[in-house]
Amino acid sequence: MSDFKDKVVYQIYPRSFYDTNGDGFGDLKGVTKKLDYLKDLGVDYIWLTPFFISPQRDNGYDIADYRQIDPRFGTMSDFEELSAEASKRGIGLMLDMVFNHTSTEHEWFKKALAGDKKYQDYYIFVEGSENVPPTNWVSKFGGNAWKYEDGLKKWYLHLFDVTQADLNWKNPEVRKELKDIIRFWKDKGVSGFRFDVINLISKPDSLENDYEGDGRRFYTDGPKMDEYLKELVKDTGIEDMITVGEMSSTTIANCINYANPDEKELSMVFSFHHLKVDYKNGDKWQLMPYDKQALKNIFKDWQEQMAKANSWNAVFWTNHDQPRTISRFGDEGKYWKESGKLFAGLIHLMRGTPYIYQGEEIGMLNTHFTDISQYKDVESLNYYNILIEQGKTKSEALKIINERSRDNCRTPMQWDNTKNDGFSTGEPWIEVPEFGKSITVESQLNDEDSILAFYKKLIRLRKENKIISHGNIKFFTDVPEQVMCYERALGDEKWVILGNMSAEKIVVSQDSEINQKLGGKRIIIGNYVNTGKYNGNELELKPFEFVVFG
Repeated sequence: MSDFKDKVVYQIYPRSFYDTNGDGFGDLKGVTKKLDYLKDLGVDYIWLTPFFISPQRDNGYDIADYRQIDPRFGTMSDFEELSAEASKRGIGLMLDMVFNHTSTEHEWFKKALAGDKKYQDYYIFVEGSENVPPTNWVSKFGGNAWKYEDGLKKWYLHLFDVTQADLNWKNPEVRKELKDIIRFWKDKGVSGFRFDVINLISKPDSLENDYEGDGRRFYTDGPKMDEYLKELVKDTGIEDMITVGEMSSTTIANCINYANPDEKELSMVFSFHHLKVDYKNGDKWQLMPYDKQALKNIFKDWQEQMAKANSWNAVFWTNHDQPRTISRFGDEGKYWKESGKLFAGLIHLMRGTPYIYQGEEIGMLNTHFTDISQYKDVESLNYYNILIEQGKTKSEALKIINERSRDNCRTPMQWDNTKNDGFSTGEPWIEVPEFGKSITVESQLNDEDSILAFYKKLIRLRKENKIISHGNIKFFTDVPEQVMCYERALGDEKWVILGNMSAEKIVVSQDSEINQKLGGKRIIIGNYVNTGKYNGNELELKPFEFVVFG
């Protein structure tokens, strides 16, 4: 595996990034147009979410043709131009491969429905009567995970939307098709791949009802996961490319294996346990303030255990499926800037490859839409109706959707203060929220105290200091609940990173192990001038203060 430890990845959701032709959808030419901005930011790779032919039922994660570009995003020549221009700037492209399922509009599925036995074996079809699904598994978008096809007298599995049919990885023909797709894009100059919900591809041999949960324990991190990943990587020759697997409801033990360089499976993994610390009773649609201690414990476990095993993490706060970081964990008002810098710093100085989601680097916020009609996301619309059916009022249901909707991160990138915040001259596919409208790239470009400037500083630090990219990590537990604190170490060099995740002033007492590490250390980075007030006995942290001693 190549050495990517000092690299930073920037995720682009193309339909919301920049629109060059005024049709309201961002496009590939829009990404090309903004490459100099990304080069100036300092990123090494761009992860592009799917831009392939798709009915867009799940905003492109329902792919109907893996080798063709959806016309709303442009043409193959637009992609080739983007690839060439990115390469000139030393930026690689990572493509998003959705290999757990296809759209039901894919020709494979259409042939299956037409009765072609070969293509029926590309999916997971089960014979049965119309009123009795093969199992009681629940789709991640709500409802039963099986759909009955009357013409075939069979059910097909869809762990996500009903238009997203799960592929049958047990069929070697399916695996061959998917390898050919990887080779196709490699030949186009792609530098890496992100694999969507990849740990769901190994389904069990026997199907059974789940009387303890929603079924995920039967199909997550299945028995042939390692075999499938090794085969995919070896046969496509992507061992030395940057690869990341999105892991749904996974475990540290499994991810240690997937991301161990000796196993030749994946460069790194996305895990989401830290983004469930505000789920009441483990339910995304039940709100509660996030549990700071749980958040710290999860990071400690994943960071330290992955390091001990020499496996690698992707580190991130948000993406196209998650709410905006500041809205979720920080302060949208008085401490907007401080909390934007704090959460950036905490992630970027951890052990792992940082992923920045578009707009995160300027502190964009949640939508705060006032009517359900403003939302576009299929999951949000499904769950709004489910919440109403559960007895919630419209305002209660909307409050939950406002907090949890995937559209929070899918609204247009805010470039400047012109029409639609500079995203498009036409009518955007989803509204630019009024809330937080003044937060733009233009307003921060020449501001050395901005969140954007802080991100640039963090990226430079990673490239200039091997202690960040290659050092070990240890978390401190004897600090106040509001404080996240860890040490990075490489040889004799040691840095101590602290962050106050609250709007209160916090004092770390003289009895804390951390204070014994701070004597004589200089301040490397912080949110404020004269940061991290330390008198030799106690360390005082201001609200949302981030400080690094080294």
